[in-house]
Amino acid sequence: MNFTDPNFEDLRSQNRSLQGMAEYAARTQSVSGGSEPTRAVVAAVSSDFFPVMGVQPVLGRGFVAEDQHLGAAPVALISHGLWRQSLGGIADLSKIKLTFGDKSYSIVGVLPAGFRFPSDSDLWVPRELVERLPSRSAHNWSVVARLRDGVPLAQARADLSTIAHRLKQQFGADIDMTDVSVLPLRESLTGSVRSALLILLGAVGFLLLVGCANVANLMLAQAVVRQRELAIRAALGAGRGRLVRQFLAESSLLSFVGSALGVIAAQWGVDALVMLAPRNLPRLGEVSINLAVLFFLLGVSVLVAVGLGVLTAVRATSGDLQAALAEGGRGQGGSLGGQRLGRVIVAGQLAITLVLLVGAGLLGRSLIRVLSIDPGFRTEHIVTMNLALPLAYQERDRAPRARFLDELFARLRTIPGVLEVGGTGRLPLTPMLSDGTYIVMNPQENLARAIQELERTDPQKRPPRLIHELEGLFHDSTRTGYAAYCPVSEGYFRALGIPLVRGRLFDDRDSMDAPHVALISQSVARERWPNQDPLGQTIEFGNMDGDLRLLTIVGIVGDARTDSLETSPSPTIYVNYRQRPQATGRFSVVLRMDGEPARVLPVMREIVRNLDPNVPPSFNTFTKVFSDSLSARRFNLTLVGVFAATALLLAVAGIYGVMAYSVERRTQELGVRMALGACRGDILRLVLGQAMSTAAIGVAAGIGGSFALTRTMQSLLFGTSAIDPITFAGVTLLLSVVALLASYIPARRATKVDPIVALRYE
Repeated sequence: MNFTDPNFEDLRSQNRSLQGMAEYAARTQSVSGGSEPTRAVVAAVSSDFFPVMGVQPVLGRGFVAEDQHLGAAPVALISHGLWRQSLGGIADLSKIKLTFGDKSYSIVGVLPAGFRFPSDSDLWVPRELVERLPSRSAHNWSVVARLRDGVPLAQARADLSTIAHRLKQQFGADIDMTDVSVLPLRESLTGSVRSALLILLGAVGFLLLVGCANVANLMLAQAVVRQRELAIRAALGAGRGRLVRQFLAESSLLSFVGSALGVIAAQWGVDALVMLAPRNLPRLGEVSINLAVLFFLLGVSVLVAVGLGVLTAVRATSGDLQAALAEGGRGQGGSLGGQRLGRVIVAGQLAITLVLLVGAGLLGRSLIRVLSIDPGFRTEHIVTMNLALPLAYQERDRAPRARFLDELFARLRTIPGVLEVGGTGRLPLTPMLSDGTYIVMNPQENLARAIQELERTDPQKRPPRLIHELEGLFHDSTRTGYAAYCPVSEGYFRALGIPLVRGRLFDDRDSMDAPHVALISQSVARERWPNQDPLGQTIEFGNMDGDLRLLTIVGIVGDARTDSLETSPSPTIYVNYRQRPQATGRFSVVLRMDGEPARVLPVMREIVRNLDPNVPPSFNTFTKVFSDSLSARRFNLTLVGVFAATALLLAVAGIYGVMAYSVERRTQELGVRMALGACRGDILRLVLGQAMSTAAIGVAAGIGGSFALTRTMQSLLFGTSAIDPITFAGVTLLLSVVALLASYIPARRATKVDPIVALRYE
């Protein structure tokens, strides 16, 4: 979980391993003051943040001590991209003021192009403008640090862990922290996609091997045809080194021409890859054909050229060239070793292809399993509108916020074709998490009445004893539970088709001044009240929005998979946006239509502009939201599937080529067999038997390799084992049938050999 302010301060002051340590938190906000209102991610960062990150403004200045204290004049740093796009690259920063949240900020510096940490931020403000909380259970901040020079990561981890254990012993139940984890920033940013990208890199390498195997077989076959030419060159004085250099030159030309064509094709392929990739892929915008990629390609081309050239040269010059010259090109079978090497290469192709096909099959079955899950809500004919609203934690701001949303919903309902309108602070399948601990209360007990009284007093004058007693309840497992916190409107459940299981939904009686009520999901009811009726129970969830008033449960609604389709439904407590408007800073409106949702977007945008021109909305269809939640899984499946299909085609070409060449070189042998009485069926079985024995070796090797390699994919699978027997059986059958079909045409041609012509064949 995130850090609390006191824990952060203690770790920062007591550690001996870090040269800097900073807090940060980011959220999307509406920003006005530029060319037009826009949505941007604003990060609050503490004083050590930019020294820790090693970043300095390219224009203007950074934060100074005068900016970093409570009550200081609001200042901000801006990203290079937003400065260019929204402010036209104005050099005189003193002329710029941007408004977001509930304050107007002076822009004092522009950060380097490309720096967007954290969360693709466009604006950075001093964290010190936000009041520090004394509680050790208010986990609000992420932390980044820089190691001292020469200090290994393991030493820092041990140092901070020791401090955490000491703090736990000191504060006991008042502190949640029991330990501290330390990991490199790169791992934190890329850890979720690292395994998938490594698997894709492996798939690319396998595909390259399959392609090289095909070229190697072709070059080996060509070398056999050129035995007489090589013998003549040797007889005229060409040494083995000269012949090897000739093959290296030929393979280099082939490799570099292929690489050049590949670069041209990649110009279009990279664009398609970026469009297909999930939006949360780190540094996606930097994916391009750049100098580093070209140097990598050059290195791969050299390795391929040398490998193919040396293999072909060694095989072509290892025999007796004088015997080849004396034979005069009449040999038909080629060397037994050459034919065996060709079949080994084909078997290797099939093994690699089977591994790729198994990987694609496992990913495909996982996707099917995910799509078969009931999400608990409907997705069709729904449009979403996301709003980044100013904070409304001050009492004076709460009623205007509730009226704004009331008026917004009322106007949206007048749009023709709109069947239902709702709103939520936690749109399913989007990263808008807000979870915490709630307390089950008895409204009649003294503490509950004291809490009700606390809510009517100035926060600065609340008795510390009661606050401490309330915090103590968080550690009583018999009275607490953990759930997501979600403000919604009454129409939200009807719009998304989330069923009411028991009780009632919110309605007009639940005004701001009425007793506060809540709805709970079925998973909350099962976990917290397995043998009781939750209706009428009272909870306190004020640690989520600062409102200490008790919530009475009036209804139970169906579970919805809010985090992802692959995780169990999150236990969720829903509060009424009218009663808790301070929790609606990030709010999504959902409209269910009787037709195509996209046609209402201009009308919705105009309604918001009329109500508040400084709140720019963003739109999406819920079908797209649903699809985007599967983008990473679909991306992996598509790429591995394309690699597997390409490898299969190359393997088919390899089998066909080797068998066709073998039949061609064995024409005389086959003619002799037929002259001695072999029928066409015998020849067909002979050729197919050899082909299928090669395929069987490749399939067996591929199955063994798949058992070993697909275990690395387990983190990418859902509801499917890495050794799923159905996938293995299906892929094995597919590859065997394809190998049989690829071998049948050359085998069929072998049955048509005329013995008379074959015996006279040279």
